[in-house]
Amino acid sequence: MTRALLLVVLVAALLGGCGGEEPTGAVTETVTAPAAATPPASETTPKEPAPEPEPEPEPVAKKITVPDVVGENHQDAQDRMQSKGLFNLREEDATGLERLLVLDSNWEVVSQKLAAGKRVGEDTTITLSSKKIGE
Repeated sequence: MTRALLLVVLVAALLGGCGGEEPTGAVTETVTAPAAATPPASETTPKEPAPEPEPEPEPVAKKITVPDVVGENHQDAQDRMQSKGLFNLREEDATGLERLLVLDSNWEVVSQKLAAGKRVGEDTTITLSSKKIGE
């Protein structure tokens, strides 16, 4: 009998912990969000793409008249070419000995490739052929 009594007490305790009260009849209200407003037709149609920007015009190549530097000191000839905007200069030993023009002021221009008076772009290569002064 002790076991049966213990079982009854345990069941009573469990039922008592449930509150044992009558339901209150609370009302649960469901709230729904309003439907999203439909945007005006002007917002739903795709907009025209922005026009492509016009490309920048290519810079017009500046034409430079090649000066005549034959007979001038090699250093002075280079300076004069550069003052006109011609910087792509080559130099060579006019004697064919293939010496390097180490001290340009000791050399004299005996010919030039491109001829004087020709109109060229500023990136054109001009070759000055020189020999040592007094040779």
